[in-house]
Amino acid sequence: MSTTDLTRASHPPATSTASRHTLRTVAGEVLTCLLVVAGVLVWMGPSLYRQDLVFLTATYALIALGMYLPFVLAGSLSMAYSAYAAIGAYAVAYLSVKQNLSPWWGWLVGAVIAAVVAVVIALATRKLSGFYLAAVTLLFALAFEHWLGDATTITGGASGISAIPVPTLFGWEPPRYSQVVAAIVLVCVIAVLMDRLRRSSWGLALSTARESIPAVQSAGISPTHLSVVALAVGAAIASLGGAVFTASVQAVTPETFGLDLVFLAIFMPIIGGRGSAWGAPLGALIVVAVTLNMPGYQGSGELLLAVVVLVILLLAPGGVIGWARQALSRIRGRK
Repeated sequence: MSTTDLTRASHPPATSTASRHTLRTVAGEVLTCLLVVAGVLVWMGPSLYRQDLVFLTATYALIALGMYLPFVLAGSLSMAYSAYAAIGAYAVAYLSVKQNLSPWWGWLVGAVIAAVVAVVIALATRKLSGFYLAAVTLLFALAFEHWLGDATTITGGASGISAIPVPTLFGWEPPRYSQVVAAIVLVCVIAVLMDRLRRSSWGLALSTARESIPAVQSAGISPTHLSVVALAVGAAIASLGGAVFTASVQAVTPETFGLDLVFLAIFMPIIGGRGSAWGAPLGALIVVAVTLNMPGYQGSGELLLAVVVLVILLLAPGGVIGWARQALSRIRGRK
């Protein structure tokens, strides 16, 4: 064996090492998904109330995941996500109830419309940031909610649209338990995709643009294009949250997706951890548990949530996931 062969044997190619690392990462993500699904199903059991909580958690998680790219990575605080979720919900309701089409068309059309609306808003507000961007998009969300109440022929007005059919698969209508499982799997798939996107070169460019626009421009990348794409993808994901909600309650009204939902969604990645896309669904789970599933404290859930956020910001700025990673590092360091 030659010296070159010995060198190759002792130092495997970088591509092979990278492939093994990718496989380990994917395997870890799949295992995480399976553990999440199993844990939620064990906790949920046959309880209809807990099934409703899981559906609500999935809705919150998808809206928070929709905010992850533009808000956490790009630092763009848009307050229009209640409108995007409403677009997804009303697209399913309108096409299935008033046009007698499959609800699946509503899922697809709602995502496309939400993405287009997000692009239009992003281009119109491309010179705004911070408070001014939040204020303008907040006004849009308020105006959109009022429009939903006035557009009676399309949205049903203040009473909304009810009797929305459940999506079927080749004529088979899945039972409610199966619907809940599908909602959990959808959240896990979106979380994995968002986390992979965060680690990609595109995600790195997006987060770099938040810190230093000239650095991104010097690489020949347009920060505006990055931001517009992130907002469009986020709006489409948020619309899926609205579609999931219609599958749960089979009805939607203009007040279903209020601005309070957007404010909650802002804190979900902070609670769960901004260092990973999984922080958004974890934060959604904590928000639902604190505000709706604390025996004896249902009337003061928002106050408890405020206390939880304050404690996390003080003791664990990296969120629950960041705190868990630090704890594991310390344990490993003591061995």
